[in-house]
Amino acid sequence: MNLKEALKGKLTIVEFSRLKTAFDNVGNIAIIEIDEELEPKEKMIAQTLIDMHKPITTVVKKVGIHKGELRLQTVKILAGKKTKETIHKESACRLKLNVEKVYFSVRLGTERLRISKLIKPDEEVLVMFSGCAPYPCVLSKNSSAKHITGVELNKDGHEYGLENVRLNKVKNVDLYHGDVRKVVPKLKKKFDRVLMPLPKSAEDFLDIALGTVKKGGTIHFYDFLHIDDIPKSALAKIRKACKIAGKRYKTLSWNKCGSHAPRTFRICVDFKVLN
Repeated sequence: MNLKEALKGKLTIVEFSRLKTAFDNVGNIAIIEIDEELEPKEKMIAQTLIDMHKPITTVVKKVGIHKGELRLQTVKILAGKKTKETIHKESACRLKLNVEKVYFSVRLGTERLRISKLIKPDEEVLVMFSGCAPYPCVLSKNSSAKHITGVELNKDGHEYGLENVRLNKVKNVDLYHGDVRKVVPKLKKKFDRVLMPLPKSAEDFLDIALGTVKKGGTIHFYDFLHIDDIPKSALAKIRKACKIAGKRYKTLSWNKCGSHAPRTFRICVDFKVLN
């Protein structure tokens, strides 16, 4: 039985037309969207979802959009346990987080595993904007990386990241709290692979990535693009940054890794820096 079938007789035809049945499942928390017209019945809809999916113990709804420098999403608890904290399981990892205090995309699970399979033995990896450390933990558990460094501006995200490193007992990860632009140069280190999973404004940090990647190293650049701009807009940003930095590069591949809005997708461009 799907959600619409479970709600037969409880919603009008007009309300059914407004019902969004897709949801993100982060640990035991389901994150849903409720149209304004359905708000009088939102708690009933949320409880129905819990009744249908036993692993779900809390249902929250999105309030507004991701906003601010930290791209946080306000949520409201509709049904179940009164908590916004959960442990999400992914690729042999357990990731503890508060869905309101930390930016985390469950839809990037496949992408994180894709990157882990590209890492060669003994690579030094930098994860910019590491959040609660999903990339560092998944890469550590699923690759032969020598060492993984993560940098995160959000203090709550950083603290959850430290806890997740301990929770997963990974020994080759170090996390730093602060602005990538300030922290990375102080590391005085070059990396074989640099990840930039901040699709909203990652182009503003391409100069830092280009300055810290080794000759022959790989950068994974993420961007949100309308379907008509894929991948040319992202490639233009990379071309401009490399020209300014005096770097030669080679595009290896590009991949869609989740939808963001109607006809808008998160993409990742993998490119090698040649000098």
